[in-house]
Amino acid sequence: MEVGVKAKIIAIGNSQGIRIPKIMLDQLGFGAEVELTIEKDRLVVRSVAHPRLGWEDQFRTMAALGDDTLLDGDSVGLSSWDEEEWEW
Repeated sequence: MEVGVKAKIIAIGNSQGIRIPKIMLDQLGFGAEVELTIEKDRLVVRSVAHPRLGWEDQFRTMAALGDDTLLDGDSVGLSSWDEEEWEW
């Protein structure tokens, strides 16, 4: 069941905005930034997606478990240009 809360549109500098009750923000877990979109006749407020959030910890765990080797192993070889011309 959805519970609606009415809010007034207020002036904020040269823009307008709404105040979102703290209890709602706490339930949603929004950070300092959100994404706004319009879907049909609705304003949708979503948490900003962080597609790589947590990757650093996951890579660290993989390295600790020795699970960070290339899947294709030695099949990718260096060419003579890579070995002789390229400066590493």
